[in-house]
Amino acid sequence: MARETTTEPGTRRLKVWDPWIRLVHWAIVILIPLSYWSAVTHRFDIHMLSGYTMLTLLLFRIAWGLVGSQTARFGQFLKSPIEALRHFGHLRRRQAAVEIGHNAAGGWMVLVMLLLLLAQATTGLFADDEIFSRGPLAREVETATSALATSIHLRVFWFIVAAAVLHIVAILAYRVLRGQNLVGPMITGALRLPVVYRGPQPRMGSNLLAVALLAAAAGAVWGISRYG
Repeated sequence: MARETTTEPGTRRLKVWDPWIRLVHWAIVILIPLSYWSAVTHRFDIHMLSGYTMLTLLLFRIAWGLVGSQTARFGQFLKSPIEALRHFGHLRRRQAAVEIGHNAAGGWMVLVMLLLLLAQATTGLFADDEIFSRGPLAREVETATSALATSIHLRVFWFIVAAAVLHIVAILAYRVLRGQNLVGPMITGALRLPVVYRGPQPRMGSNLLAVALLAAAAGAVWGISRYG
């Protein structure tokens, strides 16, 4: 059962985001600029560590999206593309339906960002710039394949930047057009709702399961790094 507490007259707090989703979210916010900075300053020991951490979090997030908290599951927030487009048409409505978790458009943004980051982290494993760094699996593929992975690795980053900027614009649009604060719940884990709201309460996933999945992801990435 989700935790809910009264915050002020007429409102109550409903827990919608577990700490694991928030951990992944804010860690990625830090890791993206860290990866860029470490690459342009040629601190490739930090760059590799950042990439391994990113891949660990992505593997965990994918697993958590299958068996984790209700609001974290892909089946919960991935709607049809038509419904996602229809959602944009309702953006200017200030009195909109209460949204628990990702909305139809936000769900697709999450999927796109995860796929871009996964492509970035995976190609990094096979990349070789022939000067400063080499991914742990670069020697296991043909030179042409490693060169292609390197090219993709360099270019996908700018798609990630574009997706991040779009994400920030959407957050600002929700704040201005609908008066909704999307950042606060991702910090506290709770959404402020009217007391009269009697909708479903999201089920939170097992912390023990989350720790096990995160440890498994970290072990897999560590094995890959040592393999190289």
